[in-house]
Amino acid sequence: MAYRRTPAVQARLDAQREAVLQSAVGLLAERGYGGCTMAAVADRAGIATGSLYQHFSGKAELSVQLFRRVVTHEIDAVNAAVALRDTPRQRIAAVVETFADRALRAPRLAYALLVEPADAVVDEERLVFRRAFRDVIATEIAVAVASGELPEQDPVLTAAALVGAVGEALAGPLAAAPAAPEQRDNATSHNATSHNATSDNATSRNPTSDDPTSHNATVVPALVSFTLRALGGRDDSDA
Repeated sequence: MAYRRTPAVQARLDAQREAVLQSAVGLLAERGYGGCTMAAVADRAGIATGSLYQHFSGKAELSVQLFRRVVTHEIDAVNAAVALRDTPRQRIAAVVETFADRALRAPRLAYALLVEPADAVVDEERLVFRRAFRDVIATEIAVAVASGELPEQDPVLTAAALVGAVGEALAGPLAAAPAAPEQRDNATSHNATSHNATSDNATSRNPTSDDPTSHNATVVPALVSFTLRALGGRDDSDA
């Protein structure tokens, strides 16, 4: 008879897998993909490296699952911001504003998501990531074109160009930004439970006056203005 895991065993494994992913998110935000070795993740999660292979076949699979975990969180944040706006142009602005602001507030994490060299499977996931944001913008462009709010254009093509332009504009600042002070401090801790909310904390911290992300005040509005001008029509200052 084939062995079947009891509910208790499965629950323990599920909890361990969740702890591993939370630990990996913390390492990604602090050290990028280069620091997310199987040994480092296992150490942060408080388990043996061999136990990690019960959940992931190797770093490539772990990186994919890690990427999907963080990206889902970012897409949810963008969708929540979009839902608060009234017009298509405002909703498009909300996509760019939210994405850029969160990226600049957690530059090491955003750099890993967008441009850091990684396994080929992560690059494939990045395409899915960009298409998700493209589709949100394209939907709003189509609505605005149909209502006459925007001039006639290919919604998907315009949206793809905007996602590419915003990502390129952010690449330089993200690459130049040092790790956040609290992320450097956390790098010396091996208590997995202290990293349960790493992704939320990394994307919600307030920049200080000497923090490179303090230029959000100029970069984010400039990207929103660029986006609205690229769409055609007025650049609504209240979008």
